[in-house]
Amino acid sequence: MAPTHVLRCCQRGLAWIPVVFIALVVCWSYYAYVVELCIFTIPSIAEQIFYLIFFHLSFIMFVWSYWKTIFTKPANPSKEFCLPKAEKECYEKEARPESQQEILWRVASNLPLYTRTGTGGIRYCDRCQVIKPDRCHHCSACDTCVLKMDHHCPWVNNCVGFSNYKFFILFLAYSLVYCLFIAATVLQYFIKFWTLCRRKSAENCPKNELQDTHAKFHVLFLFFVAAMFCISILSLFSYHLWLVGKNRSTIEAFRAPVFRSGSDKNGFSLGFRKNIAQVFGDQKKYWLLPIFTSQGDGLTFPTRLVNADAEQAAVTLHQEPNKSTVDVPAGPFGDSQNHLLSDEQRGSNMEDFLADGALESSDHASFGLTAETCTISMDSES
Repeated sequence: MAPTHVLRCCQRGLAWIPVVFIALVVCWSYYAYVVELCIFTIPSIAEQIFYLIFFHLSFIMFVWSYWKTIFTKPANPSKEFCLPKAEKECYEKEARPESQQEILWRVASNLPLYTRTGTGGIRYCDRCQVIKPDRCHHCSACDTCVLKMDHHCPWVNNCVGFSNYKFFILFLAYSLVYCLFIAATVLQYFIKFWTLCRRKSAENCPKNELQDTHAKFHVLFLFFVAAMFCISILSLFSYHLWLVGKNRSTIEAFRAPVFRSGSDKNGFSLGFRKNIAQVFGDQKKYWLLPIFTSQGDGLTFPTRLVNADAEQAAVTLHQEPNKSTVDVPAGPFGDSQNHLLSDEQRGSNMEDFLADGALESSDHASFGLTAETCTISMDSES
């Protein structure tokens, strides 16, 4: 028991190495830019002030978003998705997967679940002992189920999901702005010092005459580091912008969400504008600030009417008359009770399941749909 505990502590400590590395690089870049470039290199006071103002703006936003990405705790499934004590005991005693699925279907009949496993069953995490909400997956690194999990990022030592995905996007955006600003403003001095170093080396100048040039090592190296990070961050940032526009997570981009009538890689896409609002919220004035404004509660998600479930017709969300369910704003974060089905609606899913078989494949496609919204996700067995 003790060696296992020590091993876990060591793993947790080693997981912070990438974060410490990034922090050291950022601290060095601050010194190199502010001290070596602005104070010791740039002769113009006006140019110094201009550079320092914009540098600190990008630096503050970068550090703020990075901090929020690291220390925002991943959102987990609420207690409504845990098996009741009696059902849990029955589930653990059952040896046959079919019988276990029957128990899961009984419990899930009063939960807003529309996605399935690849075999058509209820998505259940044996590790966390919870029924997985739509778009929820188990993170092996965090050892917990994460709502709308995107991926586990070692550079922030945290799982990127519903609670901090906006912060992660802003972290990529501001780190790109930070590196681009440094590279653009350092470029002219990089060329000047690089040319000077090569000329003095060719002339075989005495070592003491090269001391001033060697003192500019920070400025030269700063450009290389900024340019290198620009290239790597730009590709990652572009990819995640594409994911936001499609309303997909990284997991869903590799494996399409599965529900009863089949898989649909565009099942969550509501159109470009609404997809952006899902992550950044409705109020554009908060989009560039690392504060939580994402829509919904992470448990249910609206989706377009493609490949819809027959069971979804049994779900009726409370809404205003003559108003589409898609347009009904989701409840605040953590307000999962608003998404639970009423007592009259319970049992509808179970009746369909018992009629068709516990693990029947999705051969009966093309169901009719009367509801105007549904929520789907894909399953991850990790």
